[in-house]
Amino acid sequence: MEWETVIGLEVHVQLATQSKIFSGASTAFGAEPNTQACAVDLGLPGVLPVLNEQAVAMAVQFGLAIHAEIPEVSVFDRKNYFYPDLPKGYQTSQMYHPIVGAGEVEITLDDGGTKRIRVHHAHLEEDAGKSLHEDFHGMTGIDLNRAGTPLLEIVSEPDMRSAKEAAAYLKAIHSIVTYLGISDGNMAEGSMRCDVNVSVRPKGQAEFGTRAEIKNVNSFRFVERAIAYEVERQIELIEDGGRVVQETRLYDPERDETRGMRTKEEANDYRYFPCPDLLPVVLDQAYVDHLRDNLPELPDEKRARFQNDLGLSAYDAGVLSASRAMADYFEAVKDACGDAKPAANWVMGELSGALNREGLAIEDSPVSAAQLGRLIARVLDDTINGKAAKQVFQALWNGEGGGEADAADAVIEAKGLKQVTDSGAIEAMIDQVIADSPAQVAQYRDAEPDKRGKMIGYFVGQVMKASRGTANPQQVNALLKEKLDALC
Repeated sequence: MEWETVIGLEVHVQLATQSKIFSGASTAFGAEPNTQACAVDLGLPGVLPVLNEQAVAMAVQFGLAIHAEIPEVSVFDRKNYFYPDLPKGYQTSQMYHPIVGAGEVEITLDDGGTKRIRVHHAHLEEDAGKSLHEDFHGMTGIDLNRAGTPLLEIVSEPDMRSAKEAAAYLKAIHSIVTYLGISDGNMAEGSMRCDVNVSVRPKGQAEFGTRAEIKNVNSFRFVERAIAYEVERQIELIEDGGRVVQETRLYDPERDETRGMRTKEEANDYRYFPCPDLLPVVLDQAYVDHLRDNLPELPDEKRARFQNDLGLSAYDAGVLSASRAMADYFEAVKDACGDAKPAANWVMGELSGALNREGLAIEDSPVSAAQLGRLIARVLDDTINGKAAKQVFQALWNGEGGGEADAADAVIEAKGLKQVTDSGAIEAMIDQVIADSPAQVAQYRDAEPDKRGKMIGYFVGQVMKASRGTANPQQVNALLKEKLDALC
């Protein structure tokens, strides 16, 4: 039997506010446990929440970015459940009237095509604390620093049909929220994580199968691996005569498997009701229009501009616009060297390769955009050739030349890499190489004309060696061919 996978994601994005959603406590990462939870976060008697206006603005910005409906009125609800890291015994969330309505996100598929994934809604809520099991020898520690941290939960429709589509959707969300600046998207620190709803059904069947929810998956790679495992598990279970039960599961990356945690709750298990401590949020059109007018250039718009205005290929434009940090770095390089295509080649090639080898993000590159742009400019104006440029790049990577934009010039000067373009000097080197290579000259002379092109490489190599790599390769090739052909 052929099976079809059905996937929906609930993405939790930590909003980049300085304080929590209902209190003035800090949201900074890495503080000592239980030092950033105030009386409001703990729900102590006599305290009342006050909504963080910046969290509202960020949620609306996201809604505008995905072309979603922005309701005039949204309402906070209490989601009741009892767990050690939820000190109030309920979570303040939005169930029935969320702040962002239906929208859509476009993803790019492996074959270069695109697909639109519908977003059902996005709502604001507070995070819970964190249970720590590793260091307490059979006991559990509770860190409430995250309690009250503002989250935007983005709920998709079940429109994805493969693990790769799910990962592409998650990357698209990550790109949007980081371009907007409403989240740093740091999955390692918990700033973005998702719950994955997975089911399978016979191909052609309209009715959905029973889904399992995989909680708190925190990397693009783990999303793909968790889905792959869960799909295989569900298909094997059904084909062996069993049935999938609706439950919440956990993904274990070390064992590369999902495990059951608890049966899946329904909305009525949480006894939602409107929060009596918070008024409805009412957004007037002028407020929404102001936020719309101040949206930054978004990934899709930037990708289109890179193609249409800068002449980049669809692939290059997609890679360079995937993250705001990458796009900003590329544009700074392009401005410094004056040519988009070589800037794209260097950023995607030499720079990205070095970053990957060292495990660095582009924000942490030892080579600044201004330095790389100046280096490329020196290739474009024939000051150095491509081989020498790689030496200069490595020197810049190692911190040579100082930290200024003209560091590339300093390295070129210090290492004597300036390209020899004086035809007289190049001719002298060529004449010496020809004189020192009688056997190779004879072979060249005796070869068929259409075979000589491959044989010229030996002579080019000898001239470049004689010039210590500084001779202009184009001039060397042209002059060599002229002189060798004259001997035939």
